[in-house]
Amino acid sequence: QVQLVESGGGMVQSGGSLRLSCVASGFTASSDYMSWVRQAPGKGPEWVSSITSGDNRYYAESVKGRFTISRDNDRNTLYLQMNSLKPEDTALYYCARTTKWGDFDLWGRGTQVTVSS
Repeated sequence: QVQLVESGGGMVQSGGSLRLSCVASGFTASSDYMSWVRQAPGKGPEWVSSITSGDNRYYAESVKGRFTISRDNDRNTLYLQMNSLKPEDTALYYCARTTKWGDFDLWGRGTQVTVSS
């Protein structure tokens, strides 16, 4: 079964850290362009970060310098290390398989991140 399953969310205080994980099954994530996307309450989805099959990494300006995307090919797992968290980072975080046109063709169910001030 082709799916993505996120974990690692939680509640932290401002300035804290979390590491999100996304386990891929049914396909080889290392061969694909993968992304993290978040959605805050009452807002639309916001792209956060992407990693290409060649390990090029891209970040939204709002998270650059604080978040790091990576993956473990042996575990077929994508990660998002989030440091110096801010209340405005509060959102449901999804990992998504990304097409070469930048669309998202497979989504996980998300993991909630809540940052208190």
